[in-house]
Amino acid sequence: MFQSFEVQTSADQGPPRLKALRDIMGDLDAFLVPRADVYQGEYVAPCDERLAWLTGFTGSAGFAVVLKENAGVFVDGRYRLQVVDQVASEFTPVHWPETQLAEWLRDQLPNGGRVGFDPWLHTVAEMRSLNAALAEDEITFQPSANLIDRIWSDRPTPPSAVFTKHPDTLAGETAHSKCARLSDEMLDGCFVLTQPDSIAWLLNIRSTDIRRNPVPHAFALLNADGSVDLYARAGKADGIVAELDNVRLCDENDFLQDLSDLPAPVRLDPKTCPIRIATTLADAGIEILHQEDPCLMPKACKNAAEVAGARAAHLRDAVAMVRFLAWLDAEAPGGTLREIDVVQKLEGFRRDTNQLRDISFETICGAGENGAIVHYRVSESTNRPVNPGELLLVDSGGQYEDGTTDITRTIAIGAPMPDAQTCYTLVLQGMIAVSRARFPKGVGGQHLDALARMPLWLAGKDYDHGTGHGVGSYLSVHEGPQSLSRRNTVALREGMILSNEPGYYRAGHFGIRIENLIVTQTAPSIDDGDDRDMLDFETLTWVPFDRHLILREMLTGAERDWIDRYHADTLEKIAPLVEGSVLTWLGAACAPLS
Repeated sequence: MFQSFEVQTSADQGPPRLKALRDIMGDLDAFLVPRADVYQGEYVAPCDERLAWLTGFTGSAGFAVVLKENAGVFVDGRYRLQVVDQVASEFTPVHWPETQLAEWLRDQLPNGGRVGFDPWLHTVAEMRSLNAALAEDEITFQPSANLIDRIWSDRPTPPSAVFTKHPDTLAGETAHSKCARLSDEMLDGCFVLTQPDSIAWLLNIRSTDIRRNPVPHAFALLNADGSVDLYARAGKADGIVAELDNVRLCDENDFLQDLSDLPAPVRLDPKTCPIRIATTLADAGIEILHQEDPCLMPKACKNAAEVAGARAAHLRDAVAMVRFLAWLDAEAPGGTLREIDVVQKLEGFRRDTNQLRDISFETICGAGENGAIVHYRVSESTNRPVNPGELLLVDSGGQYEDGTTDITRTIAIGAPMPDAQTCYTLVLQGMIAVSRARFPKGVGGQHLDALARMPLWLAGKDYDHGTGHGVGSYLSVHEGPQSLSRRNTVALREGMILSNEPGYYRAGHFGIRIENLIVTQTAPSIDDGDDRDMLDFETLTWVPFDRHLILREMLTGAERDWIDRYHADTLEKIAPLVEGSVLTWLGAACAPLS
């Protein structure tokens, strides 16, 4: 049976669960329920889906605050429609980050209020910021055992997947070399690593502890001599430790005690390290140094082998997407398809490559008004028909051993509405603007984000999500620190892979998003330039756009030329890999704009 998420939730279960939580809050005035786990990764296992279990909200980001008389569910612009559909009336949706947690608590609690939190699920930086913001109000945060775990009687067991070795040829560097390189700046002590994708990248290991993301659940200490202490649950890493000559395997149950015995100094990243680790070190009197995760930037800047792997993975994935779009073009106008049919068929085309390890996230397939829900996940209860005359938004991706893909295409089913064509063309113009961008080194995602929005802004429109996120190399489909977002100040560097995905959403009618992946590269010099170091983007995704939705008269000559070149390159790359009716469809889809 199709299942869009693993934790059983529904709006009608929220009220009794909310009451059960309040019954055990004792003298606490509030309790924080984040979507987080002890490793502080973006994605969590079913046993850590506490927010979904309590509230019914299944989005990939958000948190709840439960008070004695009310409860807020904080979500960003991606989930404004979804949260209303999923949570019971006892939970009040709160627009975040427009409304910050500190100001909301200040309005809701009296001076001296006590807020309970699980110290494993909140970072050092987060709690430091909250304490500072509310110090004058004497609102305090009290570490607590996790109260959700006390009332979640059928909570799933933690993941038990074993770790596997990621080939050095695909990683482009051995784990031993990475550890030695990153430890060079440490004269003594160690660095505490908690992020699953950082540990996976550093040690060239993968796992299936998190569905759709091949990352391991573990902690690690990177020592100044380049050795690593890897803390994992029993049996998970036994099969690979012999291949890692600089790694000592330790029992995760010993982690906190071993922290207390570490020689100083101990380094940690306050933005990603749980405060429970910091307080353990502080209680033991160990000097703590706050530094950025040393894996963060090297992981983001893909080496030549990783970029080559990404190119190969995207060509393979493009074949699956082209076969899918040709099938959809033939089948959808008949009006017999539903959203789940589309999701299953697309995954089948990817599995036909015989190299798919997993899809890279739950496929977003929104027909008609469901497309306006930015991170919509189809379920048996929401499985809408794909009706002629409507738009279908499909955002999907694959996990291959040589790369991670993410692509969105919006397709007209039958004859498109003129208004939808106008909006689609505006979105496409924004995507082209980013694809064509040439910019000096030092420019960050917040600068380029505006390029994607400008055509929409000129038409009085916008979208409530970032323009693009970083993407891992057979790792998490969302990877920092880089992104194309008005809030991201990280300077882009060579080798960073990003999504380029502007959109437009009209509640109750349709959603539009167009997404390619791009990789930052050194831009070729220009004869009459000023010798400034410049960057631009190489496109990785090669799948046609829906020409039925493109209004040629809205485009500039340069935009029409870019689309024609993109389609010509797509045809050249993909045509040798398909045949028959799919090849015929591809040729028509990639024809020059008339």
